[in-house]
Amino acid sequence: MELTDAELVRRALAGDATAFESLFDRHVRVCLRYSTRMLGSREDAEEVTQEAFVRVHDALDRYDGQTPFRTWLLSILINRCRTVMQQNRRRTARIVLDEEAVREASVEPRERDAELREAIGRALARLESAQREAFLLKHVEQLSYDEMALITGAGVSALKMRVQRACERLKVLLEELQNERR
Repeated sequence: MELTDAELVRRALAGDATAFESLFDRHVRVCLRYSTRMLGSREDAEEVTQEAFVRVHDALDRYDGQTPFRTWLLSILINRCRTVMQQNRRRTARIVLDEEAVREASVEPRERDAELREAIGRALARLESAQREAFLLKHVEQLSYDEMALITGAGVSALKMRVQRACERLKVLLEELQNERR
């Protein structure tokens, strides 16, 4: 029988090191997928994910259990991503295609997957960071707007607007990219 996140947190707080390893194993792929797409660099994503888990471990006794563990973890991860994005503002944002993350995020394989992934990656990289963050949380991580609000600190209506604007902007960007190829 698989333990819940709350049970694993209780065990980790009681000194069971394998319990925290289980939490890590359960959530690391989601964190890496999100941070890779948000930051555009696998190296930065791995570093931010590691930092987020260290912070979670250090603050585990402050986890109140009122929100799902994943929501709490993602809020810490998102704050780390935001910090790194601010620090790297001078660098040109780009999305590095993480093939494993893309495969996991894909619902159905398509014949032109490689071209499509590349175009979507370039279009995502050109989105404003708040829109990219909201789009990824909603459409890749499939969170509810209430969960997104808990994680980001933004209101539900603001998040809905960000997702809508991200979708509209992605449509325009993908059309532009398609026209460039002609």
